[in-house]
Amino acid sequence: MLERLFRLRENGTTVRTEVVAGLTTFLTCAYIVFVQPAVLGAAGIDAGAALTATCLASAFATLLMAFGANYPFAVAPAMGHNFFFAYTVVLAGGTPWHVALGAVAIAGALFVVTAGFGLRELIIGALPESFMHAIAVGIGLLIAFIGLEWGGIIVDSPGTLVTIGDLRSPPAVLTLATLAVMSILYARRVPGATLIGILFAAVLALASGLTRWTGIFSAPPSLAPTFLQLDIAGALRPELIDVVLVFLALALFDSIGSLVGLTDRIGLLNNGTFPRARQALLADAGGTVAGAMLGTSTVTAYIESSAGVAAGGRTGLAAVVVALLFLAALFVHPLVELVGGGYTGEGGLTLYPVIAPALILVGATMMEGVRKVRWDDFTEALPAFLAIIIMPLTFSITDGLAFGLIAYAVVKIGAGRAADAHWIVYLIAGLFVLRYAFL
Repeated sequence: MLERLFRLRENGTTVRTEVVAGLTTFLTCAYIVFVQPAVLGAAGIDAGAALTATCLASAFATLLMAFGANYPFAVAPAMGHNFFFAYTVVLAGGTPWHVALGAVAIAGALFVVTAGFGLRELIIGALPESFMHAIAVGIGLLIAFIGLEWGGIIVDSPGTLVTIGDLRSPPAVLTLATLAVMSILYARRVPGATLIGILFAAVLALASGLTRWTGIFSAPPSLAPTFLQLDIAGALRPELIDVVLVFLALALFDSIGSLVGLTDRIGLLNNGTFPRARQALLADAGGTVAGAMLGTSTVTAYIESSAGVAAGGRTGLAAVVVALLFLAALFVHPLVELVGGGYTGEGGLTLYPVIAPALILVGATMMEGVRKVRWDDFTEALPAFLAIIIMPLTFSITDGLAFGLIAYAVVKIGAGRAADAHWIVYLIAGLFVLRYAFL
């Protein structure tokens, strides 16, 4: 049955490999189970309900990815989108969280509707191939940057924005020691090297007191405070049109950016396109609508899925494992917190030293796409460079796409080679300019 559903032999994988990959992916993205309630709680949403909504929405969307697209990718509430939801729309904008959820649902529905016109596939096909590979590299740097921060290797600095952290601190020592073990295992091609490294880090964290044992089982928090509490009518007010459009734009470009990076990592990106793009994007869109109904913000394919890909994941079976673990997290979230939970370091900064090494390693493995950028053609090189550098420095895939595409349009026109780019590129670049100018 598994062979028929997921075509394991055709994809050069086995059940064991897919299970290990699914476990690895889940462990690298399990932090969202604990981060999301804290972020949405700041907006007034019940934290317990947000936890349950996050697990259910993630499981549903990841199953859509598994059975619809047969990709080993986790789908869960997007980092960045949740902060836009809570801090920009609700806290700064004064929009009630019920209305903000309505805006998320409308954006998700528009995301689904555009599938009928092939808009998203058209956009993917229109993007330059060098630029598509640059997206994957930029995402890799973003992942590594987050890993270095969460491991305490780099910290903020008033003068230089970032600087080296205290490498003698327990989180930094744990991160570096685990990265060394994980890298050796990966270099020796040990199956499940990333997962073994994460489990090694969890044991060290327990022994050093960076995390503590809080039990295994607990009852899931009630979903009642957020279930079907979205206000769609309120979100349709004219003054909130821009909020809906920003949610839609974030969903569209983060989904495309993440999926391009992940499929490139598997080796399926071909001439700027990848198989079953519509089904993969529909998993994001359907999950977003379901998530808004349950009580959580926009969901998207997780770039942390690269950890599972690095562990050998190639099919939707790995995604099924991830979905089941999200459901299990409802009942064993004290145990999940052991791995995905944060450690409060000096200055109140929350670190995630158990999963940080995996993110650093994954970022390193995604650098190979840089070879496929046409560096000998400046009209291709500059946009690729901007996409690569802006993503980690702004913590935003969307801003990396925006800077890269705007630069692509400008240099192509300036060099007298406007015909080299698809008209969609110029349209998107213009929309990004308007976004920065007015939003």
